[in-house]
Amino acid sequence: MLTLRVKNTGKKIEVPSGASLLDVYALSGVNLPSGPVCARVNNKVQGLKYRCYNNKDVEFLDLHSESGIRVYERSLFLVMTKAVEDLYPGGRLVIGAPMGGGHFCELHLDRKTTPDDVCALEHRMREIVAADLAIHRVQCPIEDAIAMFRDRGMESKSLLLEEQGNLYTYYYRLDHTVDCYYSCMLPSTGSLTTFALMPMGEGILLRTPSPADPTQVKPLKEETKFLDVVREQQRWQGILGVNNVGELNAAVRQGRATELINVSEALQERKLSAMADEIVSRRAKLVLIAGPSSSGKTTTSKRLSVLLTACGLHPHTISTDDYFVNRVDTPKDADGEYDFECIGAVDTAFFQKQMNQLLMGETIELPRYDFIRGERVFEGRQLCIGKDDVIILEGNHALNPLLSQQIAEEKKYRIYIAACTTVALDEHNYVSTIDTRLLRRILRDYKYRGYSALATIKRCPSVTRGEDRWITPYQDNADATFNSALLFELSVMRSELMPILEQVCECYPEYSEASRLRKFLEYFRPIPSSEVPRTSLLREFLGGSSFGS
Repeated sequence: MLTLRVKNTGKKIEVPSGASLLDVYALSGVNLPSGPVCARVNNKVQGLKYRCYNNKDVEFLDLHSESGIRVYERSLFLVMTKAVEDLYPGGRLVIGAPMGGGHFCELHLDRKTTPDDVCALEHRMREIVAADLAIHRVQCPIEDAIAMFRDRGMESKSLLLEEQGNLYTYYYRLDHTVDCYYSCMLPSTGSLTTFALMPMGEGILLRTPSPADPTQVKPLKEETKFLDVVREQQRWQGILGVNNVGELNAAVRQGRATELINVSEALQERKLSAMADEIVSRRAKLVLIAGPSSSGKTTTSKRLSVLLTACGLHPHTISTDDYFVNRVDTPKDADGEYDFECIGAVDTAFFQKQMNQLLMGETIELPRYDFIRGERVFEGRQLCIGKDDVIILEGNHALNPLLSQQIAEEKKYRIYIAACTTVALDEHNYVSTIDTRLLRRILRDYKYRGYSALATIKRCPSVTRGEDRWITPYQDNADATFNSALLFELSVMRSELMPILEQVCECYPEYSEASRLRKFLEYFRPIPSSEVPRTSLLREFLGGSSFGS
């Protein structure tokens, strides 16, 4: 018999050696309303078929957890893949990153996808769910898996596996459908009842459960401009000839890393140059730049400043941080803590007053926020703008209408910075924008702010909640959206990130997240950071930027 500590109840139970997590749940006394989806075993996420042979700590997770949602979504992807195989032999499904309240998917047939195809696909998925088919995890020699996927035309998976250097690997089987997913799945399809499909552009939106109410799909979000960015990213990958990590690794192995970096940087520079030209043509006087944490706002604003200078303008960069209200006047959240993320933390009235004074040709004294004292201070830094001057404002709330509602619309140009998925692992496994930005933040915080990976990961949920409330809802207000993600960035950051992530010990709940991040970083062949130019946006996180800190 084994002794397990069940963290949901705080009690110890005895179970037979070899008991599965499903068996443990039945004996544990835990009662999750919608049942468990997976569990943390010694703070590492495992599927419910996982068997225990030693004493362990176990915490069962449901769809209110990020880990539970990921397991559910991966299992839905496998069901969707089977439905495509059943209905459209020879068709190809590409599953993209989250957007719009779901995942943007593309069904490649010998014709255009129609609304009838979407209805048929959802109907077949629901049949598979109703049949409660078992999902099997199969271990085999890696060369057998490579040959199997290649024989089925799943080249992106074969390429990825070829880079691993392992003797054995795992894949998942659902009836006659096989696929690779790089973490655990549900035991069977029967519980996958909460989902919906709908047409989106030329693709399909797979809507998935809401963590707030897992019986309902996530609310729809209007993200038409984000979809345009995704299309642009696909065009850029076509130019580079790299559409997934397997192809990226092959290119690096062939000595093309410098070429990929140079062309990627040039594509971003062209995009920024086009934005600078539009600012000039519109005669905008106030450029508002917003984006979520670690999207690269600082470097983007500095690079744009250089390009505007080359256009004959005189840019002046300021930050919304300097317009914070004094700390004693900062609103508090439900827990009684200062809410620095909300728009109420910014003195919008004073900001608008100063901007309008500038636009009328008056001289103002710019504030600086003293974060140590928690007060706005004035140190004699004056500014007056002429016909060739332009103000660049960078900050979380720059696109919030409340910040600039009293400033004439024709004077403003809005930019949203989005770090879209850099490159997919394969056609059914994406790297989310949240993960990309989290890895950037872990590296930057560790190197330059004195925070451990543990501390950064621990803060991530609250940061994401603030972004969802105060930043991303306003992205479609932008005149232009800039994708700050770089095809090669995870390959470059891998070598520095791995030892930082390894410092997160098994005794912390955040170990499961650190372990997950390490696992997918292992799929990237490293690129030396010395290859990255000093003007690159990635230098904001690596260090060594020619724009300074």
